[in-house]
Amino acid sequence: MITIDDILETNAMITENKLDVRTITMGISLRDCAHPNINQFCQNVYDKITTSAEFLVKTGEDIEAEYGIPIIHKRISVTPIAIAADACKTDSYVPVAEAMDRAAKAVGVNFIGGFSALVEKGFTHGDRVLINSIPQALASTDLVCSSVNLGSTKTGINMDCVREMGEVIKRTAELTRDTQALGCAKLVVFCNAPGDNPFMAGAFHGVSEADKVVSVGVSGPGVVKHALENLKGADFTEVAETIKKTAFKITRVGQLVAREASKRLGVPFGIIDLSLAPTPAVGDSVARIIEEMGIESCGAPGTTAALALLNDAVKKGGLMASSHVGGLSGAFIPVSEDEGMIAAIKTGSLSIEKLEAMTCVCSVGLDMIAIEGDTSAATISGIIADEAAIGMINNKTTAVRVIPVPGAKVGDMVEYGGLLGYCPIVPVKNQYSSDAFIARGGRIPAPIRSLTN
Repeated sequence: MITIDDILETNAMITENKLDVRTITMGISLRDCAHPNINQFCQNVYDKITTSAEFLVKTGEDIEAEYGIPIIHKRISVTPIAIAADACKTDSYVPVAEAMDRAAKAVGVNFIGGFSALVEKGFTHGDRVLINSIPQALASTDLVCSSVNLGSTKTGINMDCVREMGEVIKRTAELTRDTQALGCAKLVVFCNAPGDNPFMAGAFHGVSEADKVVSVGVSGPGVVKHALENLKGADFTEVAETIKKTAFKITRVGQLVAREASKRLGVPFGIIDLSLAPTPAVGDSVARIIEEMGIESCGAPGTTAALALLNDAVKKGGLMASSHVGGLSGAFIPVSEDEGMIAAIKTGSLSIEKLEAMTCVCSVGLDMIAIEGDTSAATISGIIADEAAIGMINNKTTAVRVIPVPGAKVGDMVEYGGLLGYCPIVPVKNQYSSDAFIARGGRIPAPIRSLTN
């Protein structure tokens, strides 16, 4: 039974501690849109998206108004276009991205994801067309997000794609240089990508999903930090228990929104992604939670251990609050989207090397990190390979979303606005070459732990 104290506590979380539902994301299968003619396929895609998601935004707004729960974004994810468009006789999927963009604007969502390819073991014709189309597709659209999964614990790492994605990121940066390489902020490279992730830029509608589903991504770093403020000097057992209880409460809010959205849209409920997703706003930072545990500045020794505790406790608490938990679920550490991370970069306590160590225990990986524009494609590929290896060996999702800003140098600041935030240029300190390593190509074999049958 819900008591008045529960209601007051939830209201305080929303009004004082920046609790929100980060996104309602509708996943839509495009497999029934297949057609050899690219123009007809694009029309089919536009029609399927606009018909399926016609009432998504209004439904989100209605729930927000009725329950007083902020719902920041409404989004769409679709079947990876490399799969859905594979029958098209074309050498470019840019028209498909433009059709997705038009459809997203027509229904009023904030982003649409799924301009994606799954190439952990190799390439189909559609995969190659998709990857070659990414730079121009992201330069010519506003709301389209792209992702490529190039490794997994079961299959190893596709190093040919690792090499290519370094080059794709550089081309995307160049084509969107007038917006400080904004295209790269909409492109993420994965290992072990989940097919039910509601968060951008990595959302796509997995091939094992139903025709349409509704998933919700929750947030709430400020709520967790507030809960820890009353535990000065408490031991880590009490800290973990408090985070678990707080994550439970946060996830119950997401469960309510997901259930209502599913019922009103007549679409099956997919999952709750119970991630702590920060924003650039003060009071909504994962880094500040780590500092509340006793780390003077995020990145100092002990940071990785604090993040491990946080990530685990969030998962344990959230699992009890929803019957279907999935996606990425844990704690995000995007630099430009987290006020505390930005501050730590400025003070020098946090570096890209420390961030890589932290990705061993967090939900995703190196996320929203602006780097110098003259960073080589091979160096970027080396960063991708390192992150993919962490994901492959540890059987977890890892990702890279780096932004080589043309003309930018360490000390400069780039700003994207909204949830994408702002970021100082982060130095890539080791200037030694990875060229010969990346040029080898082939596949890094799957680890022994992949043999679980």
